[in-house]
Amino acid sequence: MLTAKERLELAMMQPTAELLTQVGSSPRGLSPEQVEVNRETYGENVITKANQASLWQKIYESIINPFTVILLIIALVSLVTNVILAEPGEQDPTTPIIILVLVMVSGAIRFFQELKSDQAASNLSSLIVNTATVIRDGQESEVPIDELVVGDLVKLSAGDMLPADVLLLESRDFFVQQSSLTGESDSVEKKAYALPDPSQANKSPLEAEQLVFMGSNVVSGSATALVLVTGNHTLIGRIEKTLNTYDEPTSFEKEMNSISWLLIRLMLVLVPVVFVVNGLTDSDWLEAGVFALSVAVGLTPEMLPMIITASLAKGSVIMAKEKVVIKKLNAIQDLGAIDILCTDKTGTLTQDEIILEYPLDIHAQLDLGVLKVAYLNSYFQTGLKNLLDRAIIGRTEKEALEHEDLRDLASRYKKIDELPFDFERRRMSVIVQEGSQVRMVTKGALEEMLSISNYVQDDGQIIALTDEIRADVLEAMSNLNDQGLRVLGVCYKNYDNPHHAFTVQDESDMILMGYLAFLDPPKPSAAPAIQALREHGVATKILT
Repeated sequence: MLTAKERLELAMMQPTAELLTQVGSSPRGLSPEQVEVNRETYGENVITKANQASLWQKIYESIINPFTVILLIIALVSLVTNVILAEPGEQDPTTPIIILVLVMVSGAIRFFQELKSDQAASNLSSLIVNTATVIRDGQESEVPIDELVVGDLVKLSAGDMLPADVLLLESRDFFVQQSSLTGESDSVEKKAYALPDPSQANKSPLEAEQLVFMGSNVVSGSATALVLVTGNHTLIGRIEKTLNTYDEPTSFEKEMNSISWLLIRLMLVLVPVVFVVNGLTDSDWLEAGVFALSVAVGLTPEMLPMIITASLAKGSVIMAKEKVVIKKLNAIQDLGAIDILCTDKTGTLTQDEIILEYPLDIHAQLDLGVLKVAYLNSYFQTGLKNLLDRAIIGRTEKEALEHEDLRDLASRYKKIDELPFDFERRRMSVIVQEGSQVRMVTKGALEEMLSISNYVQDDGQIIALTDEIRADVLEAMSNLNDQGLRVLGVCYKNYDNPHHAFTVQDESDMILMGYLAFLDPPKPSAAPAIQALREHGVATKILT
C-alpha cells in the first residue's frame, strides 16, 4: 500500500482514471462496500490531538504549582523536626498533616471541577457535526467529515473548509486560502488537470495547483475533488504530530507564580539568617531549626490555595448556571479582566433566521418580478443554500400560492452554467434557459451590481442607468440599512445565441432589475447584554 506522501506525489504524475482505480473509486464515487474497505485500509478521517494530558498529568497539574511546592517543603521539614527528630512524647504531626490536607483538598476541588468541565466541553463538541457534500454511487449526500474515506468524491464551493487532502478533478474559478499551512494570507488559485501537466512535476505537493489540503478554505469558485489522504496522514495532521502544545500561563497564574517566587526569595534570605542567629545565640541548633521553620510557616499563607481554588470553583459553578463551560479555573480571572469583547453577529446577536422582507424595484416599490429572477439564481446555484438563498426560495414558494407566474419555475428553466461566488466580486451568477432564451442572472452586493450595470428596468422598460438613478438607489439602500435591513442587488442580461463558455468578464453591461431587503431579527437578549457589558466597562466589537 502506498504511503500518504507517495499518493500525493503520484497524483501529480498519474492520469486521473488510473488514480481513481488505485483507490477503488470511479466517476460515480465509492460504493458502500468500498467505503468500508477503504476505511479499514486507510483509516478514519480524524486527527488525534497531540500531547493530550493523561489523567495522572491532570492530577499532577491540579496539585503542583510553585505555591504548593513551598507548602509541601514546609510540611516535609515540619515532619522531620516535629516528628522524626522530636523527643518521644513531644512528637506533634499536626502542622504537616494540616498543610497536606489543605494542599490535597485544594487540588481535589480543582481537579474534579476541571474534569467536570472537560466532560461538558466534550459533550458539546459531540453535538457539533461538520459535514461535506460527497458523491457515492452517483448520488450526492451530506456526510460527517470524520466519515470521509480515501477515494471519496467531494463537492467544494465558496466558504467550505477542506475536509481532507484532495486532488481536484474538476474546477471552476477555484481559489483557496491556505494560511494555516503556509502563513501566506493571499488566495491561491487551484485547478484540475485531466492529464499530468509537466510544469507540475518538479513542484512540492503544497505548491501543486491540483492538490488542496485539509486546513485550507475555499475563497471562491467550485470544484469536485478526490480524497487522497485522511486523518493523521494529512499534511496538517503530520504537522500536528510534530508540535509540542504549550498552554500559555494566564495573567492570574503569572501573578500567583510571582508571589510564590517572592516568598521563596524571602525564605532563602530570612530562614538561614534566623537559623544562624538563633543557633549562635542559644547554642541549641535543633531549637533554632524549629524556630526558623516557624518563620517560614509564618511567611506562608497556608490557606491561600484553598481560598483561591474555592473562590474560582464557586465562580465556575455560577458560570455553569449561565450555560458557560470553564475548562480551566484560572481562566475565570482573565474572563473578568476583559475590556473588549469580540463577537459574531449572525446567530449570536441575531436569531439566525433571515427573512426576505421586501423584493423591490429601482423605485423601492414591491416587485414580484425581482423575486422571480432572484429565485432562479438561488435555486440553481451549486452547493448548499445559505440563509439568504433559503429566504428567497421560501418567500417565492409562499407567493406562488397566490401568483401563478411564480409556480413551477424550476421545471420551466434549465441551468446552463454558473459563475460561483467569491469574496472579491461579492456576487454570483447563474445562466439559465427558458425555451430559446438564455439569461444570466446575477445577485450580490448592491454596490457591485451597480458597478456592472449600464441599464435599469423601469416599469418593464429598459433605460440607461444615469447618475441620478444610481444616487436614488444608493439612498434607498442607505435608508434600508438604517432600519437594520441587509440589501442585495439583482440584475440580468439576455443572450440570443451564446456560443462561448461564460466567464466573469460576461458580468458587464447588465440590467439592474431591483434589490432585496432582508431582516435578521436581533435576539431579545442582545441589547440588554451589550448594555450590561458597557456598564461594566467592556466595549463590544462585532466581527462579521
